[in-house]
Amino acid sequence: MKPFKVLLLLGMIIGNSAIAQELKEISYSEGTQKLKGLVTKNAGQKLPAVVILPAWKGIDQESKDAALALEKEGYIALIADIYGEGNAPSDNAAASKLSSTYKKDFKLYQNRIQAALEAVKTQGATDVAVIGYCFGGSGALETARAGFDVKGSVCIHGGLSKSPNRANSAINTKVLVLHPADDASVSKSDYDGLIVELDEGKADWQIITYANSKHTFTNPESPDYNETMAKRAWNHTLMFLKEVLK
Repeated sequence: MKPFKVLLLLGMIIGNSAIAQELKEISYSEGTQKLKGLVTKNAGQKLPAVVILPAWKGIDQESKDAALALEKEGYIALIADIYGEGNAPSDNAAASKLSSTYKKDFKLYQNRIQAALEAVKTQGATDVAVIGYCFGGSGALETARAGFDVKGSVCIHGGLSKSPNRANSAINTKVLVLHPADDASVSKSDYDGLIVELDEGKADWQIITYANSKHTFTNPESPDYNETMAKRAWNHTLMFLKEVLK
């Protein structure tokens, strides 16, 4: 292996180790399923909190980076474990299959989100908001649909659709959707349908669409990454969280 690659690998190992030391494991459960999330080290203080719903592979680097960034902004951040201990998918095919299960069984997804919300309240959280990436972005919308006691939900390049068999209902939390303009996984009917749903639910909502951006535009590890738009999306997230939590 070339020296540069050795140094790069060593740097990644050291960096990941440092992040692991800055986030603490938190064990909780939903029914009989044991769950293990990560929480920032300011847990235990009386502070506003953000529950992060990760993308389809479970807790990943993007969610960890977001948690540490939110801690610097004065929030407790908890990264939710949706799948449960030992169930994290190993590749994209497994992630697609598993996340689809939760999208179909939305009640189970909502229950796992609620478990994370209850867990963060044991860590000193005062008011709580939810942000989610990709599959987790769909979860942020499910949080709003479920009527959970959160001040806001942020859907970041998430799926926007729901089963046509589900009736629209009141949405009491504020909703922010950060949508990449070139997201091939979201159809125009999905987009339009969400607007109808939010309007019929009398929600306080906003959708921001980012030009020249594909599905996972906020993730530095993705070929879709758009640094400029990712920074804007993060600033929009922080502005929204400041409004609803502070």
